[in-house]
Amino acid sequence: MNAIVELTDTHVVHKARSGGLFARDRVYALTGADLAVAPGETVGVVGESGCGKSTLAKVLVGIQRPTAGTVSYRGRDLWSMPPAERRAAVGAGTGMIFQDPSTALNRRLPVRQILRDPLDVHDRGTKSQREERVRELMALVGLPRALADALPGRLSGGQRQRVAIARALALDPGLVVADEPTSALDVSVRAQILNLLLDLKERLGLALVFVSHDIQTIRRMSDRVITMYLGRIVEETPAADVTDRARHPYTRALFSATPGLLHPIDPIPLTGPVPSATHPPSGCPFRTRCWKADQVCAAEMPGFSAASTPPHRYRCHHPVEEDEATHDLVRQNAPREPS
Repeated sequence: MNAIVELTDTHVVHKARSGGLFARDRVYALTGADLAVAPGETVGVVGESGCGKSTLAKVLVGIQRPTAGTVSYRGRDLWSMPPAERRAAVGAGTGMIFQDPSTALNRRLPVRQILRDPLDVHDRGTKSQREERVRELMALVGLPRALADALPGRLSGGQRQRVAIARALALDPGLVVADEPTSALDVSVRAQILNLLLDLKERLGLALVFVSHDIQTIRRMSDRVITMYLGRIVEETPAADVTDRARHPYTRALFSATPGLLHPIDPIPLTGPVPSATHPPSGCPFRTRCWKADQVCAAEMPGFSAASTPPHRYRCHHPVEEDEATHDLVRQNAPREPS
């Protein structure tokens, strides 16, 4: 099945001010990303803060232009399109839900206008058809019609995020990217928003890229899981296998930190901070925190290897064995008692 969007060896490098007046450091926000998103599937993206999840999300919807590499949208190179064509293709074909609805929505516009804006910008339908579409969108996400003239400040956090979801769906996109869509919400409404997204995905046949640091949510929402570390995709795993059959040590460590209640285990400890994206380590970026690292890891970044259950692939010189239980890894990596 042809991908809606596909990244090929995609890089994003930012320039940041360093010590001197004219000095610039390079921040390697995304390095060599290869990823294809097919119609109707949900791809979860997980990793610690600063690992490049949000940069990847922005590249997928055309907000961030890559420094190098290719972004293909329905088989066409997105950034070789004329600007007007690119805006029409990506603006209508993709939607994005941001982390904090209180800052993502214009506080001075009523809900009705917020939802009409995409229709107005892309000149969809007549005035009456646009008004009807606003009513459809509000019903779709469970918002009472009485809130159509309300400003965002009058809404609860959950209602604001429903408005943001409705806006992302206004033009019937094939792909929606949700960047930490529940992290700014109260715990009591997070499950409601997640259930809404799952329901909309099934009803509308959406492809969904779900970015989160919440490990259990990623596993529940996704068909496959992308693990990122320091701007790199280091593993791609079927969601059903990610807890106990992941091959990359970092993925195992992440998922050990939030185990299921039925089989609790101690988390795999990771020593030291995440390295700087300005001065990443040589070779494998995870080697400075990995209990398996050796000189090979310092010398060379591993390429992708395929596991026995496609589309499972990973980048590691010394992968965890597929049948190796996570609680055994905890024991391997536990600090030794002084003798």
